[in-house]
Amino acid sequence: MSQTDQSNQLQATPVGPSGTRVQIHEQEAWTINGWFGVLVIAICIGAVILLAHGSAKGFIAIPIVVAVVVMGSLVIVQPGQTRVVQFFGSYVGTVHKTGLSWIRPLTKHRDVSVRVRNFETSHLKVNDADGNPVEIAAIVVWQVTDTSRALFAVDDYHNFIRVQAESALRHVATTHPYDNPTEDGVSLRGSTDVVAGELAEEVAQRVAIAGLEIVEVRISHLAYAPEIAQAMLRRQQASAVVAARSLIVDGAVGMVELALGRLTERGIVDLDEERKAAMVSNLMVVLCSDQPASPIVNTGSLY
Repeated sequence: MSQTDQSNQLQATPVGPSGTRVQIHEQEAWTINGWFGVLVIAICIGAVILLAHGSAKGFIAIPIVVAVVVMGSLVIVQPGQTRVVQFFGSYVGTVHKTGLSWIRPLTKHRDVSVRVRNFETSHLKVNDADGNPVEIAAIVVWQVTDTSRALFAVDDYHNFIRVQAESALRHVATTHPYDNPTEDGVSLRGSTDVVAGELAEEVAQRVAIAGLEIVEVRISHLAYAPEIAQAMLRRQQASAVVAARSLIVDGAVGMVELALGRLTERGIVDLDEERKAAMVSNLMVVLCSDQPASPIVNTGSLY
């Protein structure tokens, strides 16, 4: 095979959602009020009784066959449910109207729920953008919007959305770090709303071919993997200690500056540079220490 033939073969291969070959779309099925069908059945029953007592008993099979065909064409659609109708294998429409309906005779019909449903994905173990193993799970809220695609575009749309949701969750989790100490950028723990939005958009794109709509996706579980959980906990504790120490030092410097300014302003005591340095050192030790200070009172001279 030449290089040109190989190139043409590669170009003809469908890849991604744009290359799918699904030509079916939902349409409304032909229906009339089901009580007309009940009336036809009642007329057939009356005709059978009349024929059974009359002289034309050879025609008694006709109303019986009509009644059986009409009875098989009556469907009851409950709220939140639809009926997908097929006529000898061909899709002829979907019944959305609730209640009793009379559809085309000699057809096959299947129930498809259009209610809002949800499920939780498995707890997946993936590596985040920094390479750290994390456990993550999400709750997906979804609904069938195109009953024809849900039945005929994929083999099992329930399993299809579960697999695609987990695949999208893995992909999104690998594009962001679990935590970002600098608070810059998107992280799984610090930007859950943003991550949930990205996840919902990706899942929606993956399941659109099956006529499914994503209502909402939310992270339900997020944690470091057990093998690194302790190490990451110590790192978070160290970061918290450093942040707390920085805040304490900033506050202590402000208090020392305020104390020296007030003493100088009011002329309470005249301190040279060496005494100021000693006072600053003592105040910083007292203010930044983890333990309560135990002052020693000097009753003698400072010299």
